Amino acid sequence: MPWSNQGGGWKGNNGGPWGSPPPGGSGGGGGGGGQSPDLEEILRKSQENLRRMIPGGSSVGGKGYILLLLLLALVWGFTGFYRVQPDEQGVVLRFGKYVKQTQPGLNYHLPWPIEEALTPKVTRVNRIEVGMRGFEERGRNAGVRDVPEESLMLTGDENIVDVDFTVFWVISNAGDYLFNIQNPESTVKAVAESAMREVIGKNDLAPILTDRRPTEVAVQELMQAALDGYKSGISITQVQMQSVDPPSQVIDAFRDVQAARADQERLQNEAQTYANRVVPEARGEAARVLEAANAYRDRTIAEARGQADRFSKVYEEYRKAPEVTRERMFLETMERIFGGTDKIIIDEQAGGSGVVPYLPLNELSKPRSGGASQ
Repeated sequence: MPWSNQGGGWKGNNGGPWGSPPPGGSGGGGGGGGQSPDLEEILRKSQENLRRMIPGGSSVGGKGYILLLLLLALVWGFTGFYRVQPDEQGVVLRFGKYVKQTQPGLNYHLPWPIEEALTPKVTRVNRIEVGMRGFEERGRNAGVRDVPEESLMLTGDENIVDVDFTVFWVISNAGDYLFNIQNPESTVKAVAESAMREVIGKNDLAPILTDRRPTEVAVQELMQAALDGYKSGISITQVQMQSVDPPSQVIDAFRDVQAARADQERLQNEAQTYANRVVPEARGEAARVLEAANAYRDRTIAEARGQADRFSKVYEEYRKAPEVTRERMFLETMERIFGGTDKIIIDEQAGGSGVVPYLPLNELSKPRSGGASQ
């Protein structure tokens, strides 16, 4: 029963493509009032509309169909143009198979269903939280909820620590990212938790609590090595530890231990500071005393040698003129002895002549006051 373009109906005696309608129609109650729509009439109207759209008169010829096909082919060809945004990378698939990557801008691929393009955002920084979950209430951030099954870990010295951390990652290769891993976020999260547990298990508790940077770097390197082994096309940009604490059941006792250790280190530092200050001072004082003793020794030896040389010189002169030398030695000795003492000269022969029998030389050397001089 082929369709006739000229006759506008179906060949045959069945009255339509699905045969004759059942007697009495399809409406409720009978009488033929609820018959189904006439499909032949709908197709006839569609054909008339197509004749009006295509140039060439009332009948659709071979040229009209060719023009229609060319128009459809042109429109179909234009559907192959697509735009890749600056933060995206284009991935072209041919019958579902990866073919190539395209850069940002206007690009072209064979129209669907031959080829299609995917444009994942490769510069957007993705974030995954491990050990904690942020939740919202009434459209605003209400806080963070702890997830113990992810955050509780065992350290190398057999202590339990509660670690909450965040992983930041970007897409480095769109092709590997789309086709080598099935669920990227779950994969990154599983790798992050595994890497953190491995690094925590190799270190003691104290360095993990005091210095987080080595742990973060080690986890990032271990994660990147694992994801590169999967050829995931993911690059880990940063691992940030949000909180590192003992379990809540023992956190008070642990803080007391940490405070005691801090006091111990403080006292040790103070003692070392005092030792660093006192020891150099003692060494300096000892060096000063030693230098003073050496100077006194050298001075005493020099003076003794000078006295010996002087005595030898005096003795030589004494041998040449004993009387003169003896008199000179006497006068010099008396000068040295009486030079720093108060002297009074008493004349015992003055008697009762009325002359003052003594001369207070020490009073003559004192300065006179203004009234006495007047």
